[in-house]
Amino acid sequence: MRRLYHMPLSPFCRKVRLVLAEKKIEVELAEEKPWERRMDYLRMNPAGKVPLLKIDDLVLAESSAIFEYIEETHPEPPLLPRKPAARAEARRLAAWFDDKFHHEVTANLLYERVNKKLMKAGYPESEKIKAGLRNIKYHLDYMEWLFESRGWLAGDQMTIADFAAAAHLSCLDYVADVDWTRGQGVRDWYAKIKSRPAFRSILADLVPGFTPPQHYADLDF
Repeated sequence: MRRLYHMPLSPFCRKVRLVLAEKKIEVELAEEKPWERRMDYLRMNPAGKVPLLKIDDLVLAESSAIFEYIEETHPEPPLLPRKPAARAEARRLAAWFDDKFHHEVTANLLYERVNKKLMKAGYPESEKIKAGLRNIKYHLDYMEWLFESRGWLAGDQMTIADFAAAAHLSCLDYVADVDWTRGQGVRDWYAKIKSRPAFRSILADLVPGFTPPQHYADLDF
């Protein structure tokens, strides 16, 4: 039995869900609210964070560690290139989105707009939202620059870097915080990746109290 403890609008959970779906690995989804600090969940993962993948008696936490396990145990289709330098670049960009993009953009926009309301933790801080909207422009421009010489983020094949980026951007797109007119390369890439079968369950997610924009699930924008 495989069970993934997740939150619908967590980019780290979405990254793992995309990997599992791309590799056609069936998994039961169990929504977990980390702020509730459920003791049964904390016994499995003392960090109290999502995602967590439970496979029979095996418990895997942290999205990057979960991905590495899945990639090694289910190598087809590969989400890391064969050449060491290309693998390093894919890992670098995945870490870029899970670290730098997350702190500069996702935490300032998604967490302020959505997570605070879900947690009943007060009102969004306008300065953080302004910072997130300012920072995302820089990141979109960087992606556009990469696409001038690459078909996918890390090179000529789709990798974990694309799923990490798409996971963050899809969450932000749910709250209409991505300017898809800023770069044609980024827009074309996202249309291509969200058209994959692995994205179907992601685009079907609905969070009570929040309605996605009309283009959110439109494969052609």
